[in-house]
Amino acid sequence: MKILLPIDGSINSDVVIQEVIHRPWPTETQLRIISVAQPIPQVLDPLLVGRALYIDSLAEERKRARQVVDEAARKISHGTPFLEVSTQVLEGSPKTAILEEAKDWGADLIMLGSHGYGAAVRFLLGSVAHAVALHAPCSVEIVRGRPARSNPQKE
Repeated sequence: MKILLPIDGSINSDVVIQEVIHRPWPTETQLRIISVAQPIPQVLDPLLVGRALYIDSLAEERKRARQVVDEAARKISHGTPFLEVSTQVLEGSPKTAILEEAKDWGADLIMLGSHGYGAAVRFLLGSVAHAVALHAPCSVEIVRGRPARSNPQKE
């Protein structure tokens, strides 16, 4: 089984990492952890100041993405040492990069966290989880964190 695990370093990524660790996976399961470096949009300007900002932004995003996948790989390898774990940092639009990687790698399952934004924010920003669920070439599991429960004894 080939599992693609796109993460972004958020709390939602931590939730899906813990879900991967606590599941019983078939032997020879391969897990590919990816993070997508998405720099600030490139702005055309005659002095190329925007280009310099774009290059700096991309370098910072690559560094952040590398740290995120390395830390996730460390956690998962420690929690489930029998999984074959690989990592990759991609560039571009997260929606597109995740879908292309799933297709190119031949993923059987994509597991990703959901930010759980409301309709207005999803309309403005778009939802990576929604786009992946609609267009993925394989099964998709969207893992959500459990809401904090109130303690009835304290009420």
